[in-house]
Amino acid sequence: MARFPEAEARILIKKVCMKCGALNASKAKRCRRCRSKELRVKAKEGRGV
Repeated sequence: MARFPEAEARILIKKVCMKCGALNASKAKRCRRCRSKELRVKAKEGRGV
């Protein structure tokens, strides 16, 4: 994790498109790249940790 709360928020509070994998803003309703509505929140912890 980052040392500063501001840095953590900037890095972790994002949405990821399930179709193309693009990172989007946290308030996004559609993907900026493929315009899909299939968005999920970025994982806060690593997989398998």
